[in-house]
Amino acid sequence: MQLDLNLLAALDALLEEGSVAGAAARLHVTAPAMSRSLGRIRRTTGDQILVRTGRTMTPTPYAIAVREQVHELLHQVQGVLAPSRELDLTTLERTFTLRWHDSLVAASGPALLAAVRAQAPGVRLRFLAESSGDTPGLRRGEVDLEANANRPAAPDIRAENLGATPLVIIVRHGHPLTRVEAVTAQHYAAAEHITVSRRGNLANALDDALARLGLSRRVVASAPTEAAALEFARGSDVLVSVPEATTRTAVADLGLVALPLPLELPSAPVYLSWHQRHDSDHAHAWLRGLARTALAACAAP
Repeated sequence: MQLDLNLLAALDALLEEGSVAGAAARLHVTAPAMSRSLGRIRRTTGDQILVRTGRTMTPTPYAIAVREQVHELLHQVQGVLAPSRELDLTTLERTFTLRWHDSLVAASGPALLAAVRAQAPGVRLRFLAESSGDTPGLRRGEVDLEANANRPAAPDIRAENLGATPLVIIVRHGHPLTRVEAVTAQHYAAAEHITVSRRGNLANALDDALARLGLSRRVVASAPTEAAALEFARGSDVLVSVPEATTRTAVADLGLVALPLPLELPSAPVYLSWHQRHDSDHAHAWLRGLARTALAACAAP
């Protein structure tokens, strides 16, 4: 059997995009050319791969079963056929995808972009919002770098702890808590709160800490991002508890006040994560270094 490795790239794109048009755009070929590739893949595998369901295409059970294997094989082939070479940042043309916590994008993204543009003007950054659930983006190659407070447990995911920042209370100017000599746990529990959760959770570790003191708080709402939560705090007497470093600039710009949290909780860590397949990728290592610097500066006191 004579195998065309171009079909492996086409199959990977078709399985990732779920459509001929999307796969064609991903590989920078025409839709008719991708349709011909799909036909050859069907003949080679004896499977339809994608079948039309209404206006969309649905992967077959076989396609779902081999999707991750195809993706890994393609990366292995690319590693064999594109051996390491010296990195020329002035001519590097590449797009990196980063899934970072929204507050880290706001706090560290501008510094990272400025450093990238100064060294490699042909490089583009795609910042993605965190999803409402865990995703295998790093493992599947959809995401190059993740940055958030979670340390991945998978053995094939690398992670670096770049620092930690304490939680603080954010309130508007003139909030009743700004007029007390020292905010106590009782003051904190008596106020109305808004949580930050992309999943919409109304409770978190703060409630556990209050419960250990025999206290509870009233959470009136949740917001999907810290930026949204700060706007709620800006316009009302609700308070939000967030990492100090990630909201430092936003708090100053919005005219808000940061107060010490009267609870003993560990500081919020900042982890930078990537898949081990990129360990020897010179361009990826260069970007990791810049991201490490930008995030560490954000997490610094």
